[in-house]
Amino acid sequence: MEVLIGKKAPSFSVNAVINGGEFVEDFSLEQFIGKKHVLLLFYPKDFTFVCPTELHAFQAKLSQFEERNVAVVGISTDTEQSHWGWLQVPKEQGGIKGITYPLIADIDKTISSNFGTLAGEYDYDEEGRLISEGNMFAYRGLFLIDKEGVVQHQIINNFPLGRSTDEALRMVDALQFFEENGEVCPADWHKGDAALKDNHESVAEYLANS
Repeated sequence: MEVLIGKKAPSFSVNAVINGGEFVEDFSLEQFIGKKHVLLLFYPKDFTFVCPTELHAFQAKLSQFEERNVAVVGISTDTEQSHWGWLQVPKEQGGIKGITYPLIADIDKTISSNFGTLAGEYDYDEEGRLISEGNMFAYRGLFLIDKEGVVQHQIINNFPLGRSTDEALRMVDALQFFEENGEVCPADWHKGDAALKDNHESVAEYLANS
């Protein structure tokens, strides 16, 4: 799996469901460049068990992400029709009704592959298309992408391990604090804590000279 930290997030333009039930075509992260940070949230599959707990958890904290000018975007290898169907099912029945942030349909699994979250056995044909040797789903990947489209944070969990919304918010706070103040954030840093002065002109220079 390729580590994407410090690199431009792979581009894509696909179908999605937004605002809890509206179909859109050509959904792309390009719309956020120069405007918002993005939290891209991969999950394995619609109509499952752990996934709705995560999707609802991020919805419950959505206002806190929006206050920080962060767009939350969900994505799985299901179709947009599957997303829409699941959005019609109430939370009490295992559905995700009430989710308002976009849900992307990575039908050909290319996005999951490019972000290094794709599970399963697969290869590519001569035209660069994925060839599956079984079911392929996305691991629980989370990517924090800055306003320039560069990946600043990534984690990938196996299927049984749900993610933390509080940790995602902490990473957003840390990144934005560094962007605004040029100070770096030590272990377990939280908003309001003291940070550390960065005495190097750039991280790249520091790494080159270390």
